[in-house]
Amino acid sequence: MIKSMTGFGKCSVQLPTKKITVELKSLNSKSIDLNARMPSGYREKELELRKLIAGSLQRGKVDLALYVEMTGEETAAEVNETAVRQYMKQLRDIAEGDEVRLLEMALRFPDAMKTEKEALDETEYEAILEALQGALREINTFRAQEGQVLESDFANRITALNTLLQEVVAMDPDRQATIRERLQKAVQDLKTEVDANRFEQELIYYLEKYDITEEKVRLANHLKYFSETLRSTDSNGKKLGFISQEIGREINTIGSKANYAPMQQLVVQMKDELEKIKEQMLNVL
Repeated sequence: MIKSMTGFGKCSVQLPTKKITVELKSLNSKSIDLNARMPSGYREKELELRKLIAGSLQRGKVDLALYVEMTGEETAAEVNETAVRQYMKQLRDIAEGDEVRLLEMALRFPDAMKTEKEALDETEYEAILEALQGALREINTFRAQEGQVLESDFANRITALNTLLQEVVAMDPDRQATIRERLQKAVQDLKTEVDANRFEQELIYYLEKYDITEEKVRLANHLKYFSETLRSTDSNGKKLGFISQEIGREINTIGSKANYAPMQQLVVQMKDELEKIKEQMLNVL
């Protein structure tokens, strides 16, 4: 079963005074590429969170967002009374005004509020881990569902390639006969006497250069191996990519040896199917 590298997961955990939300988004990438956005007070746990995400998602360009919303009366921010009184005194020296009005103005100045940095307690960190695990479950489910769509598309295209290969196999005797006739006609047009035995030897040698028996067998094996790997329990995007390259190599060789227009048309169709597989393969885990 294959998985896509595209996915989204979100999970929230409610604490008495805070709501913890974790969001994960992923796109395709050759390796794990993680970008994390979180409040500065939680950065001390970033490395541990990265390791958990990398272990679960393995590959992909991943965006992690951690949101902490205050839902209770508790707050870490306090009025900096000393600074506010000083601001009000300075304002009073400049112009007379209502005390409430002066207070409103003073509160807008820098350092009017002070925030005490609190240590991240164990209960809150456990809530973050719980939210992260929930988001990971969601994104992995999403990836598996997308993988099923990709798997179905790959299976259909491999079936199409097998069908085209069978047409190539059926067409090959006619191709060889056509090449033989073409060479015989070319010799006859020369209007020169040639040794029949020597001509037959040269003809056999020439036909062997354009023989595609090995390519047909190898291509059939590669297509079978691709299907077997596709049905394996693990997602093997890189392995499938390597097999796709081998499939392309055999198709290209058949095309270069064909020397026969109807077969070359089949090769073009095979290349088109393979190109669509390769495009989708970039998104497989």
